[in-house]
Amino acid sequence: MKITVGAYVYPGWHDCSVRGKSFPGSFSEWDLVLNAPKRFDNHYQPRIPARGIYDDSDPEVAANQVKLATAHGVDMFVYGFFWSRGKRALYKPLDEGFLKSKECDEFLFAVMWANRMPRGVLPVKNAPGPEIDPGRLVYTDRDDFMNLIIFLEENYFRRRNYFRINNKPLFSIFDSTFFINQLGFDLTSEALNEADKYLISKGYDGLHLMGLNPAPKTLRHYNEIGFQSLSHYVWLPDWKGDHLQDYQTVSTKRAKEWAGFANAGKLPYYPSVSPGWDATPRGEIHGNPKTQKYPWWPVVVGENPELFRGFLEKGINFTVKHNDNPIVFIASWNEWSEGHYLEPDQRYGEAWLHAVKEAKGNVGF
Repeated sequence: MKITVGAYVYPGWHDCSVRGKSFPGSFSEWDLVLNAPKRFDNHYQPRIPARGIYDDSDPEVAANQVKLATAHGVDMFVYGFFWSRGKRALYKPLDEGFLKSKECDEFLFAVMWANRMPRGVLPVKNAPGPEIDPGRLVYTDRDDFMNLIIFLEENYFRRRNYFRINNKPLFSIFDSTFFINQLGFDLTSEALNEADKYLISKGYDGLHLMGLNPAPKTLRHYNEIGFQSLSHYVWLPDWKGDHLQDYQTVSTKRAKEWAGFANAGKLPYYPSVSPGWDATPRGEIHGNPKTQKYPWWPVVVGENPELFRGFLEKGINFTVKHNDNPIVFIASWNEWSEGHYLEPDQRYGEAWLHAVKEAKGNVGF
């Protein structure tokens, strides 16, 4: 049995106009990473790439990432894809980096619709108001969704290294609950049926739509609406729990919840495993270091490659046992400002990647 290990790729490590309008001078998100302060005793910051910062829209950078991934058992990259009614953001790492590198021609990839536009201002301000700026919300309708599917088919799905499940291109939606709620059950179902028909006319067997981060209230409807599977992006910290959370404790808790999602949703559930969580570099420094919202709260502590390897082994065993097409996802390849990444860092070197290779070897893959 072939198992696929996919890693999410955050395409935010280059100069981009959507952020250039808000950030002063030559500021980039790397500035947050390199200058991240300690927020509490024994806080491990800053977390810095072992090989230094990079421009992820550079084909040579993409080639080196693929070489690292291939050597350590990562089979696929899932790129964050930002689209709002035809407006795109953070597309260069995929379009101009990965897809223009010959070394990447044989490496599998897919896209995840990050159906919120990137933050225009970083670090995040500790200000009253909704946690998600209404201007970042991405609304759609049947026509817009079909335009999106057509764009994806013409630019990505038809490529030979685009990942498919039973000849259906894999496409995941980050905030699938928002997608369903703003369209409504009936219109969502109609949109997905139309997408299936279009893709069948193009020679596929339909669309494999994966719903990420499903809310409990809508979970049981995903199957009837037309989703093919369920998963999460980062499913590690307890978002309403303590400020500091032990990695082994929360990872053990999350692994026990996977079966419940599959049973409640009546769909295959693909585990998403994370090596850590610490988004504090994205938050401004202010007088209250324990502000009870993203990105200051919560922080996962006590993580290390050995514990991550054990967590990933659980994910591999689960997906092999329960899914005909076993896949496990890792969040993520390079979320440096949120503290979950596989790329070599100055703390552990390549140990996060070695953990992936060892986990696959330990369970026979």
